[in-house]
Amino acid sequence: MGREKEKQNPSEKALNLLRTRLSNPNFIFKPLSDSPDSNYSKLKFIISSSVTEACNNSILLLGPRGSGKVAVLELVLGDLLQQYPEVISVIRLNGLLHSDDNCALKEIAQQLCVEHQLLFSKVASFDDNSQFMIAMLRECGLAHKTIIFVLNEFDYFAQGKQRLLYSLLDAMQSVTSQAVVIGVSCRLDVDQLLEKRVRSRFSHRKLLFLPPSKEDTERFMEHILSLPVDSSLPHNYTVEFNARLKKILSDERFKELINTYLSFNSTIGHLVRFLFQAVSYLDLDVGFLSLENFKTALSSMQRQPKLECIRDCSILELYLLVCMKRLEVKEQNSYNFNSVMTEYKSIHDSFQTSDYYARNVCLRAFEHLLQHQLISFADNRGHNQSVEFRPVKLLISLAELHQGLKSYRLCPMFYLDLIKIGFWILPLVQACKLHKIPAFDSFLVCYVNYYCCGASFLPLKMVKVAFSRQLS
Repeated sequence: MGREKEKQNPSEKALNLLRTRLSNPNFIFKPLSDSPDSNYSKLKFIISSSVTEACNNSILLLGPRGSGKVAVLELVLGDLLQQYPEVISVIRLNGLLHSDDNCALKEIAQQLCVEHQLLFSKVASFDDNSQFMIAMLRECGLAHKTIIFVLNEFDYFAQGKQRLLYSLLDAMQSVTSQAVVIGVSCRLDVDQLLEKRVRSRFSHRKLLFLPPSKEDTERFMEHILSLPVDSSLPHNYTVEFNARLKKILSDERFKELINTYLSFNSTIGHLVRFLFQAVSYLDLDVGFLSLENFKTALSSMQRQPKLECIRDCSILELYLLVCMKRLEVKEQNSYNFNSVMTEYKSIHDSFQTSDYYARNVCLRAFEHLLQHQLISFADNRGHNQSVEFRPVKLLISLAELHQGLKSYRLCPMFYLDLIKIGFWILPLVQACKLHKIPAFDSFLVCYVNYYCCGASFLPLKMVKVAFSRQLS
């Protein structure tokens, strides 16, 4: 037992180390700040020049959520507070909490009092707090101290009369003041929200936090996931762990998996969440990361609620969904429970299926679909009508239904045959409308009925050829 624990210790230590790294913003964004062209270097230069040259500055940090705006800012402020511990004071506001001008100025006055060990008056008015802020800016300027105002969710401060921004930026016009205003926002057009009097006092400096390139992403993942050789971990284990990691990172399947995950959100924060999930699936008995860990993380994070609802449906509920999709294929956009039951009986008579359910059972399954939000009422009218008479609409696409049926283990095969025809029927119907071929449109509906009555797949190819000839 002791030997088994010793074997497990390296993998447990590695797992804890990787989780700690992924939870530490300073470690995450440090490698992205080495370049002199990085936002870290630019922001640090602007703030440090304000401190050393005793001048005022204002800047906006813009980018999507998770792009590292706040993390890089905190990294810069942490370095500058170590470099100039007695010279810098940081005042932090958040637009979600302090968008009201009175509340924001009161918070500024309170933080200034705490910073400089002064008594704070809770009953002070807006003008009193404004005068106090101006006086503190002047006194700090004379003492060669810089006050840094961090306004997170800056777009909320740019609403209303903007008295806070005007008072703050107007006070910075004085030669004796020494302050930096840093606005952080997800809106790229936030400067256009500023009033003319506020915009004229703003320096219009912007730093855009864009998603990293593919090279930076690969370098970032290797930096995060590689184990340090000079750590308490066994040397042989560390070398093998890093060698296997490099093999995974160079695998084309892994690159395709990462591109799939980052296709709709390629920010650093989004990538970090994915890596944390993948690391959490590390098998402690094996002790090394594998491609399967990343695949499992991808499948768990790319949740598709509609598909999960389809998997939870009964066979009868799936049957009703297929009937409704067939009605849409036949261009019957408005249908209710009675229309669905007519289609249900038509399929039963065509295929001679043994599982035919009573009307009241089907109605309960229909109501379950409404509760699961796979279907909904087409409009808000007819509240006094019975459920079976109100028109409904499907809330899932043809592809989602097809994928859900394929992943359903007990799904009868003829359900897939019934739904498969929609993949080519819909574009053909649209083409008929575009080219104004009503005759073929009616023929197509007849063919749908013909195919659904159990015809082979051979006539389908003939229809495609005939249709293409007719269009040409």
